[in-house]
Amino acid sequence: MMLTTQRKQLILDRLRSTGQIVAKALSEELGISEDTVRRDLRELAAEGLLQRVHGGALPASAATGNLQVREQLAPEEKRALGRAGAALVQPGQVVILDGGTTSLQVVRHLPLQLRATVVTHSPAVAVALAAHAEIEVLVLGGRLFRHSMVNVGASVVEAAALLRADLYLMGVTGVHAEAGLTTGDFEEAAVKRALHQRAAETVVLASSDKLGAASAFAVAPLRELAALVVPPGTPPAMRNQLRAGGVRVDVAAA
Repeated sequence: MMLTTQRKQLILDRLRSTGQIVAKALSEELGISEDTVRRDLRELAAEGLLQRVHGGALPASAATGNLQVREQLAPEEKRALGRAGAALVQPGQVVILDGGTTSLQVVRHLPLQLRATVVTHSPAVAVALAAHAEIEVLVLGGRLFRHSMVNVGASVVEAAALLRADLYLMGVTGVHAEAGLTTGDFEEAAVKRALHQRAAETVVLASSDKLGAASAFAVAPLRELAALVVPPGTPPAMRNQLRAGGVRVDVAAA
């Protein structure tokens, strides 16, 4: 008879190797009830070690810490993604730039002479753009969500409805073929959906800690993206897994 700690370790190992747990299949494999598996999943989810979904679980995103914590995650990857994101911005465009550490890297790689309009709900991104004298910066105001240092709420969603942007560089905490694009806060997800609906193209720049993972609140399915940009060194198996969600996957240059 497998001990609870052994079962939980098996679940976490299986998530790392296969990317998902199906409660019914695991209960049959181990000869235990689905209720026992669900209890294990509940307890692991409470510890932030996985994300429960209907019928099982997916890996939890490691990118759910606050901004200071996330700045320490995969800095080289984020620099590569920042360069790739900046290269997508064309002169004269209206571009929506999300909050987050990868978006700050995009700003750092934008040419100082670039003429464009950037719309953001991130005070940090707006301040970082101050040195770009030729970029018009529009800040969407609302309640400051300190965890991600972005403005959220009805006023941001209402302002988004007045936009017509060429490109939205969206940040998320989870990118999964089945669960789609997800994030860890309900209001933040609502803002991302509103901004996504107002852009001709949406691109996600996703560091490796977000790939194959899921958070609690859905933003959009992968197939609605113009492209998903992943870090150099992303395993082919992961790229293929994400392509199964109907998205074009581009690899950022090292």
